[in-house]
Amino acid sequence: MEEMTKENEKQVMETEGTMENATEETLDENVEADTEDSVEVDEDPGKSVTFDVHMSSAVLYDYQMYYAYTSASGILGTCFGLLGIMLYLRYREQLLFLIIGIMLVLYTPIILKYRTFMAAKLNTVYRKPLHYEINKKGITVSQEEVTQTLPWENCTKAVTTPKSIVVYSGRKNACVFPKKDLGENLPALIAVIAENMQPSRVKINTNITL
Repeated sequence: MEEMTKENEKQVMETEGTMENATEETLDENVEADTEDSVEVDEDPGKSVTFDVHMSSAVLYDYQMYYAYTSASGILGTCFGLLGIMLYLRYREQLLFLIIGIMLVLYTPIILKYRTFMAAKLNTVYRKPLHYEINKKGITVSQEEVTQTLPWENCTKAVTTPKSIVVYSGRKNACVFPKKDLGENLPALIAVIAENMQPSRVKINTNITL
């Protein structure tokens, strides 16, 4: 029981995703036509979408639960927990099976609930809105005087959770876009992601509602 609990705790610690940021935002380039009278032409910026994000404990919990239960350790922990419960219900013996099973099934959700609540309460980044501008340059996020851009080549996967669209830039790093903040920008965001990421990396369910 102690080994399984430690394994779950290790897995939970890995779920603390962070908002990944990259390089400074840039303006759309102008190209100069090679003619007698030089004329500046704006480079096609492609699709673009802007919106503000307000992070909450509910959004963080949703993201981290997705991360936890799509990882091998999270799935195995839950399977072993359910197995312990089933063994107890079948044979009505060894109450220890039931206790261990319940602990393994409930440990991750409970500890994540506490961690995300404290993160939303104490982390100053989550207290203020994050402004996003997403176009072919990448994912640009700004808050007060700080502006950074994540290039598309650094994005590894885009997925859908019950409450958010998530773009990963590493095993534990991700940009989280709550559906409640996207509103009518949701289809535009999905279109920009699909336009700039490799199809094999986009795992977004297009039949989603707010």
